[in-house]
Amino acid sequence: MDQLDLLLHPVRLRIVHAMSGFRTRTTSELCAGLPDVPKTTVYRHVGLLAEAGVLEVAEEQPVRGVVERHYRLRRDRAAVGADAAEAMSLEDHRRGFTAAMAALLAEFNAYLDRDGADPTADSVGYRQGVLWLSPGELAELIGEVRAVLAARSGNRPEPGRSPHLMSAILFPAGQAAEPEADEAKPAG
Repeated sequence: MDQLDLLLHPVRLRIVHAMSGFRTRTTSELCAGLPDVPKTTVYRHVGLLAEAGVLEVAEEQPVRGVVERHYRLRRDRAAVGADAAEAMSLEDHRRGFTAAMAALLAEFNAYLDRDGADPTADSVGYRQGVLWLSPGELAELIGEVRAVLAARSGNRPEPGRSPHLMSAILFPAGQAAEPEADEAKPAG
């Protein structure tokens, strides 16, 4: 299975999300964190991710006559690289976006189904808006957002911190603006 097929799947995306923060987790712990996904499905997808090197065994220990594996995420293998993204077809992008939205919807529903879910107190947000940007302004915006996120991406789990899923979606919403009528005429 190639990297695109491996990562562009809603359940595998959710497992990657659940493994973030430099945590080690067993498959049983992942099953508990993804209660809406059948256990056999979690085990199958963990196996695929481990076989592909996205997850690696951090520790093994015997538990009641079987070996329990603690996995950790290999962050360098858990994303579609720039070269692979550039080589993606339009259909690959459609499939990737669909998988990401399916994973996002499942994660949001799992959050709402938890006891004590409180979107207001938890600062849940899902705003959308249109920004009119030149190619230079777009590049600047992307750089600024990356810098803000990079400053927090190395945070590890510790008391007082909880994981937050953030999804950035950015694409052209329409055609470029046409020049105003008086701007289109040559000065004379």
